[in-house]
Amino acid sequence: MKRTAILGTGGWGTALAGLWAASDAEITLWGHTPTRVEQIARTRENPDYLPGTALPPNVRLTSSLSDCISADLIVFVTPSVALREVAARLREEGSNRSAVLMSCTKGIEHGTGMRMSEILHEHFPGNPVAVLSGPNLAVEVARGLPSATVLGCRDHAVAEELQSMLGSPRFRVYTSDEVVGIELGGALKNIFAIPSGVSDGFGFGDNSKAALVTRSLAELVRLGVAMGGDARTFQGLSGVGDLIATCFSRHSRNRRLGEQLGQGKTLADITRGMKTVAEGIPTSRSAFECARRVGFETPIIDQVYAVIHEGKSPLQAMQELLGRDQKSERA
Repeated sequence: MKRTAILGTGGWGTALAGLWAASDAEITLWGHTPTRVEQIARTRENPDYLPGTALPPNVRLTSSLSDCISADLIVFVTPSVALREVAARLREEGSNRSAVLMSCTKGIEHGTGMRMSEILHEHFPGNPVAVLSGPNLAVEVARGLPSATVLGCRDHAVAEELQSMLGSPRFRVYTSDEVVGIELGGALKNIFAIPSGVSDGFGFGDNSKAALVTRSLAELVRLGVAMGGDARTFQGLSGVGDLIATCFSRHSRNRRLGEQLGQGKTLADITRGMKTVAEGIPTSRSAFECARRVGFETPIIDQVYAVIHEGKSPLQAMQELLGRDQKSERA
């Protein structure tokens, strides 16, 4: 694989373009807004989503999907709510059955409950599909700080080739054939980062946050297994690892969203000032629906859903969580 197309000029897409261009690969970075693409191409920097990081000269910018269809590896780094539309538009540009498609988008589709790789399989049934997830904050990867990720693909040969191609001493790539758990871990953790931020906004201490994150992990595993994931996967990089990073990092959009809610700001005011998508917002709706389908109790997800989509106050949600009947701990 010599040519890579990355679809999405957000912080993560830009960070991946810079990371993989360091190996002298041919990188095409696509964005849907021509004016933003032109600005990045001219300045070699993405000031809105990853300021201070210069893109290497071998990263080509484009706002035309036709420039991406012939790539050997096509990487989707769009918001989850936009992935289906972008996949459909790419399919209209033509067919490249030899291309490997990889989702770096962390979400669950509202209404269908589909994972991002399932949407790609639907639009490109003849192409191999991989997923990438883990505790990978874009700003730290862009700075070259040591990180690790897990790459899921049911085709072992493709997984090994991608591992060799995309990994480096500062970006360790582990492989797995358990795609479902990897995607669900990466998607569900964004929901739990919101109450973690609320806890910070309330000024609660480390005991409170540790307990909340631990119970979040238990809920993530229960729902993830019910939706087809392997419990062991959630103990890895796309489960525990991503949950820790998202719930504690100052760079986490979802944690910051929750923190501002805990400080008394309204969701409308918070999102109005956000340049990037907090995936916990749409995913909380999707996960709430999925939990109803599989018949599993998800008290934390239910409260996040109520705060985000029904207007419940964060204080009432926290009080209801703390007021639940006491019970034995189940692993």
